[in-house]
Amino acid sequence: MAVLNEIEALIPDLRRYACALLRDRTAADDLVQDCLERAVAKLHTYSGDGALRPWLFRILINRHRDLMRRDQRAGHLVPVDDLVTEPANAATQDAHMALRETKAAIDRLPEDQRRALLLVALEGATIDEAAQALDIPKGTLLSRLARARSSLRQMTGREGASSPRPLHKS
Repeated sequence: MAVLNEIEALIPDLRRYACALLRDRTAADDLVQDCLERAVAKLHTYSGDGALRPWLFRILINRHRDLMRRDQRAGHLVPVDDLVTEPANAATQDAHMALRETKAAIDRLPEDQRRALLLVALEGATIDEAAQALDIPKGTLLSRLARARSSLRQMTGREGASSPRPLHKS
């Protein structure tokens, strides 16, 4: 029962990551629900000695990969909706435009780089957690992050800008 409570506590993190991946709240909720159903069904495979968070994120990421493959075969595009409302005054327009530009650049990253960047920068996952969730070696994760950050700086014209830092701490 304690594991189910831990899973429940991680639902907001899973939803936030799924929304960032899919840019569609309904599709993200469906993805999270599918992830949770699989996690509960496969709970007997969870060893209990590892961190639950990376295990759940790995399930979510694998389900997302399956969806992407299915959509590619079917010829569907992942819907992109604008989650940012228009700014209320001129003082925030520059920040708003920079945010839109950054979001668009993130959407153009290769999927492996985007997943890695969102896990670390949006979810605040440690390098160990992200590598475990993505089921890749730490060195591969660090390479993907470096390439993603470099690409973002190039796409947004911020060559000298610092790398994105985690937006959310769990």
